Amino acid sequence: MEINQYLDSTYLKTPAQSGLTEEQTFEKVRELTDEAIAHNFKEVMIRPNYVKLIKDYLKAQNSEVLVGTVIGFHEGTYSVEEKLAEANQAVLDGVDELDYVINYEAFKAGDLDLVKKEFVEGTKLGLHFDKTVKWIIEIAALTDSQIADLTASIWNWAQENFEEKDFSKIFVKSSTGFYVTEGGKPNGATFEGVKIMLDNAGKLPVKAAGGVKTPEDAEKMINLGIQRIGTSAAKALLGEGSSEGGY
Repeated sequence: MEINQYLDSTYLKTPAQSGLTEEQTFEKVRELTDEAIAHNFKEVMIRPNYVKLIKDYLKAQNSEVLVGTVIGFHEGTYSVEEKLAEANQAVLDGVDELDYVINYEAFKAGDLDLVKKEFVEGTKLGLHFDKTVKWIIEIAALTDSQIADLTASIWNWAQENFEEKDFSKIFVKSSTGFYVTEGGKPNGATFEGVKIMLDNAGKLPVKAAGGVKTPEDAEKMINLGIQRIGTSAAKALLGEGSSEGGY
């Protein structure tokens, strides 16, 4: 199975999180980009402060690899206004795709009005600029019923506020890869969690992020019906190298 175009190759650690300098961190991002060019991956998924540099770099390389970034990362509890400002700056910097972290804590607390507002306004901003928008629901923080309910809510809000032609650009995404779980439980995509998402996403595409470690895992996710895989070990999913410690 040719999976290259399913892969969003990801590096989202800050210098503080990785113990690297700013220069070393950017070098990691550039190496990720070179790897994506060489292997024809769909996208590089990077922090907002690198978007313009990497977009310019890809243009200079005459590459069709997309640039995606994360918004409201990683907790999702930023205000709607903060998320929109961050997304707008990423658009100005040339981003192709916006991966918002939905306010899943507000959802768990029952504040559906807030969650709907950020979904509608964040999606509207992205679509206005012809960007793909993905909504990270952080399945490791949710019960199975909450995964189903939040995914179904996103699908319902999409139908209420956007046209069918837009649905292919509105993803539901599983995970940030930064949520801290207890007892060694997975913090990324699981087959069970992704199946629940697929069963409730209607016509919206689904992205499995984190937890996909082998070519066999990737093929199984694709056969389930996902449209993208987020990974910090993209080469391992091609059968090259190891995914040890990777997202």
